[in-house]
Amino acid sequence: MNLYIETRVLNIADYIIETGATVRAAAGVFGVSKSTVHKDITINKALAEKVAAVLEVNREERHIRGGRATYLKYHHDDEAAGA
Repeated sequence: MNLYIETRVLNIADYIIETGATVRAAAGVFGVSKSTVHKDITINKALAEKVAAVLEVNREERHIRGGRATYLKYHHDDEAAGA
């Protein structure tokens, strides 16, 4: 495997573990696709388990974040007015 790929794998895994970032957020930070992030995090088996735990938490919270985003989208004027 190329050195830059190994470095990217370690950097992405460390970033997700340290920040609790989603796959989408990590992909944006590193300038790669979400599918590349998914492939990269499975290459290093030792880090893959730690990353999988973080991503599982993100999956469990996903519906809450989506509901909050929808609420803010349609109620942003109410919050600005102090309601």
